[in-house]
Amino acid sequence: MRDSNFPDSLDPFLGTLARLFAAEGAAREVAILANARAKVEQTDYDNWDGGTYGYSIYLEIPTALYAQINDVKSEIEQQILAKAGPLMDLYPADWIQHLYILPEIKAADGWQEKAKAWLTGSNITNQGRVRSDNIASRSCDGLLFRSQPEINFYRAAKALGVSFAPLPVFIRGGRTYKRIEPDFVIIKDGIVMVVEIDGDTVHHETPAEAHDRTTILLHEGVHFERLKASECETPELAAESAERIIRIIARHKASR
Repeated sequence: MRDSNFPDSLDPFLGTLARLFAAEGAAREVAILANARAKVEQTDYDNWDGGTYGYSIYLEIPTALYAQINDVKSEIEQQILAKAGPLMDLYPADWIQHLYILPEIKAADGWQEKAKAWLTGSNITNQGRVRSDNIASRSCDGLLFRSQPEINFYRAAKALGVSFAPLPVFIRGGRTYKRIEPDFVIIKDGIVMVVEIDGDTVHHETPAEAHDRTTILLHEGVHFERLKASECETPELAAESAERIIRIIARHKASR
């Protein structure tokens, strides 16, 4: 049995895959790779041509993330395998036999009490969970978010004592069905304000796409403000941004 460079290179190998998916704007695959606890095991061997070694890669991801992609898990596994294929040319004696995406086996303290609370309806959330093209891979206070700047803004808005909803789901039914999951909806003094935090490194949309996506709320008189991720990259900056949003709401209120 010879030593192989592939298992030793797993972390940079997966990092390269993440960059390749990011270049294509594939937020779903990047989120999985970035949040996975990865391991590799040799699961096959053939003595042809001096010996070839087959490996299986296991990507364990947080259960909240796994729940969002479970329905398309097999599709994602195949897409990651396909992207990894050309990289394996660097390891001519090695090949990837399987790639598995699995829920992380991790029991939190008091998990039985939390499970019982869930059965009674406690901590059930209506947050967006099914947009598998741009999944929410982070959590804070039991709520889902797509980036750290969003979490920073959430904490800042919470500290201000305003009423708001992070990552809510809005649906317009009928013959022209649409679904939107804005980053935040703030309600204050009769004003409804949507706040979107831009700058996601792997998920981009054109101004026309953003307008089309948000028309179901814009046409109902909802106000929109967009923040750059850099404006919320620290708790201090997020606090300044949240206070600025409140001032903008006050101006809208005064202009009525």
